[in-house]
Amino acid sequence: MPQLAISVSDLSKKYDSGFAVSHTNFQVPAGTICGFVGPNGAGKTTTIRMLLGLISPSGGTGRILGEPITSPEKYLSQVGAMIEGPAFYPALSGAENLKVLATLGGFPLERVDQLLAQVGLADRGKSKYKTYSLGMKQRLGIAAALLPNPKLLILDEPTNGLDPEGIQEIRQLLRSLADGGTTVFVSSHLLSELEIISEYLVMLRKGEVVFAGAMQDLFDAQQPFMLVKTEKLSDLEKIISLAEGAGHKAHIRDGVAHIEGPAEWAGVLNKLAFEAGILLTQLSPQLPNLEETFFEMTGDQK
Repeated sequence: MPQLAISVSDLSKKYDSGFAVSHTNFQVPAGTICGFVGPNGAGKTTTIRMLLGLISPSGGTGRILGEPITSPEKYLSQVGAMIEGPAFYPALSGAENLKVLATLGGFPLERVDQLLAQVGLADRGKSKYKTYSLGMKQRLGIAAALLPNPKLLILDEPTNGLDPEGIQEIRQLLRSLADGGTTVFVSSHLLSELEIISEYLVMLRKGEVVFAGAMQDLFDAQQPFMLVKTEKLSDLEKIISLAEGAGHKAHIRDGVAHIEGPAEWAGVLNKLAFEAGILLTQLSPQLPNLEETFFEMTGDQK
């Protein structure tokens, strides 16, 4: 059995309004990138706060790097985190900001230049933080989280608001960290990005885990599907009825019908549509991907 960076058993957090996190169970093997996903309000931030010892669970147990989450002082020195965006002094340079944090945390000051280089800010370390782009600010936040040379890095929306180039930079950085042995636990709404970089996945829905395990295991359990558009938007409901009448699960999201079925069934569906007087403008067989699977499993459909 692989060594675990995070292990959670029956972990719950209950407020007066009900469970924010309910009896969750999942494990994150050491040295991997694990994506953490769920609709807004699913309990992701609450879970992260419990893992970091910021709030106490109402029930259940958890272990970080082998230590119980009830004793965060035993593991926090080996954990780096960036949640709800980085906060720095605008008038100080990137290097000066990191030196302040290193001094406060008792970390070696020589790590500052190393980390600026590691996150791709070596040439901008002397520039004031207020001159940084959003992507540079995010990278400096990750550099700050790496000051303790952590075995586990927990990131909440590290690519939030970034352009494609910034997203790619963060992706490459996280991949290099994992290749170096650091476990990365990353929450993000960018499902396509998590699909690229993550080996493991934890998916929440309404405070409950609906999947936890290897990404490939998730895809192996899913059915192929097809995307269908019609000339008349009103005909989409008819296509759904035809598919369901033939025994195929189907739903509409963002003006497109998503219909489960193998690629070879596309011809049958096309024939059914033609016989019903429906003109298809798109009929595209697809393999399972994280975005489609996410909507299917969380029920977050339109």
